[in-house]
Amino acid sequence: MVNTIIILFQIFLAFVGVYQFSISLFGIARKRRELKHKPQKSFAVLVAAHNEAQVVGALVENLKKLDYPKELYDIFVICDNCTDNTADIVRSYGVNACERKNPHLRGKGHAIEWMLKELWAMPRQYDAIVMFDADNLVGNDFLIHMNNDLCEGHKVIQGYLDTKNPTDSWVTASYAITYWYCNRLWQLSRRNLNMANYLGGTGMCFDSALLKEMGWGATSLVEDLEFSMRCVKRGIHPVLNYDAKVYDEKPLSFKASSRQRLRWMQGHFTVARSYFFPLLWASIKERSFVKFDAALYSISVYNTFIGFLVTALLWLDNIIPAENAFSSIYYYLPYWVAGVAIFATVIMFPLVMMLEGIRSGKMYAHLFSMVFFQLSWLPITCYAFFTQNNKQWSHTQHTRVLRLEEVQSKQV
Repeated sequence: MVNTIIILFQIFLAFVGVYQFSISLFGIARKRRELKHKPQKSFAVLVAAHNEAQVVGALVENLKKLDYPKELYDIFVICDNCTDNTADIVRSYGVNACERKNPHLRGKGHAIEWMLKELWAMPRQYDAIVMFDADNLVGNDFLIHMNNDLCEGHKVIQGYLDTKNPTDSWVTASYAITYWYCNRLWQLSRRNLNMANYLGGTGMCFDSALLKEMGWGATSLVEDLEFSMRCVKRGIHPVLNYDAKVYDEKPLSFKASSRQRLRWMQGHFTVARSYFFPLLWASIKERSFVKFDAALYSISVYNTFIGFLVTALLWLDNIIPAENAFSSIYYYLPYWVAGVAIFATVIMFPLVMMLEGIRSGKMYAHLFSMVFFQLSWLPITCYAFFTQNNKQWSHTQHTRVLRLEEVQSKQV
């Protein structure tokens, strides 16, 4: 009985792998979108900040220089439970510093919900809301691209998430390669197929009328994924704008990275419990492939968890000097199937780096260290499963300041 369950789990995981591989093929070719509209949409640019005195100034400078009419956007920095001089630095640039004090409701989701209520009460109302993190840098044409998509009728837009510091360590390099992969073979493939994209926590744009109607309501540890699922459930498809670049700072050390990813996985379990069955049922009832895809994506954290358990059981079963109690599905398939599966998985990462124009030999060398980074998701996800009720928000520490010119001048 147990062996049958393990085989069924393996069949399901194989289905998910083949499914995602098939979807990813549609991201190899990039469809150029040359839509250009005159700047007309007004934006409230929100920056979530908690003790970000070291980096917030660079982002504010960046945002004030965006290639978009200055009268059509205002910047609001949410100084959330700050104990440093973040607010003073923001004000020194002539930008709105909105201070929030609520130690009981911590985290970006709660801060955004509070800020939106403040915005709706202001005399000036904006066509759209854009959200960034304080450690980001933004392409100068970001709002131009958001304006184009809004004018085309899109309500929720995600920019291209890149890494601000890919060459700082093997950990940041692993993040960068993962981001390039996700942008191209997860996000772009779905945009090309007219499916729903998924929000990435920063570089997000929302139609104001939609936000007022839906409310934010995303206060989990992964507020971006939570809001994505709410949108798809309502029939609203977030879209990727591949040309709107956002550069996000990543932790340098493996320890800090593990802490960040643990928080993501804990939040992901919460979202999976809330949205998988409603989306799956809706996909069957409405015959909606987009909702099926979202349902499958919502439980990807469980796929990783199950994959870890099944792999561990099979390895232990082979190590213990006794007759094997469990079977691998590869025992029942031609010997070459396992090789093809491994090759198809491995080749995608260097392929996507070539597609993204990465030329640095050092970055390609980091493909080897990234194997350890990817494998580390397994124990992190397993630990997250048993600690998923921990709602403690954690803050990423910053070690230096980078400007947009520095990031864009470093060719990788």
